[in-house]
Amino acid sequence: MSLLEIQGLNQYYGESHILWDLDLGVAEGGCTCLMGRNGVGKTTLLKAIMGLVPIRNGSIVFNGEDLARQGAHRRARIGIGYVPQGREIFPQLTVEENLRVSLSTVGTHSAPVPERIYELFPVLKSMLRRRGGDLSGGQQQQLAIGRALALNPKLLILDEPTEGIQPNIVREIGDAIMTLNREEGLAVLLVEQKLPFARRVAREFAIMEKGRRVASGTMDGLTDELVKKHLSV
Repeated sequence: MSLLEIQGLNQYYGESHILWDLDLGVAEGGCTCLMGRNGVGKTTLLKAIMGLVPIRNGSIVFNGEDLARQGAHRRARIGIGYVPQGREIFPQLTVEENLRVSLSTVGTHSAPVPERIYELFPVLKSMLRRRGGDLSGGQQQQLAIGRALALNPKLLILDEPTEGIQPNIVREIGDAIMTLNREEGLAVLLVEQKLPFARRVAREFAIMEKGRRVASGTMDGLTDELVKKHLSV
């Protein structure tokens, strides 16, 4: 059963047609990697799911609710956690304050930060008083993921979570995603360029080209032929 179901999605920037009749689904407890060369519309699709860019037509149904005309705050409240490309943490706020920003968006600012975040990323607990801008790139990515998890989402969306991250933290992030998905049933949709990471973490894939979905399936169906045709630079 699909937790997220997108059908016939069209999106424009001005007169430029970016997403073309796009269909995509993420199953309950699934982990789907969205793939494609730069500029094919992957980030635009994630932003459309989150309500950060307008769509022309089509449907975005999450957990049975059509989100097409809902604002971004509504989407966070009903269980979609989003980690944007570039992380976008608040550099002047402490680690703890960054985590609490998410709680305040859903009206639970007085609630404690879920201990599960610190279990997944112990470094965050040891740096609670440090400013976000003082963390390394990998630590900032862990903070951004922790901030999304503070909402206790049903679906976690990540836009290139390994970009510019040192290998040891890439491994830790992969471990965390797999734990959340495979042991706790959190559905995941991620955009990822690194094939080894995608093959390790994801269960399903979808490939985009020029704003369209051109291939999809289980990860073991991501053949060398598909990689060469749609992903090789």
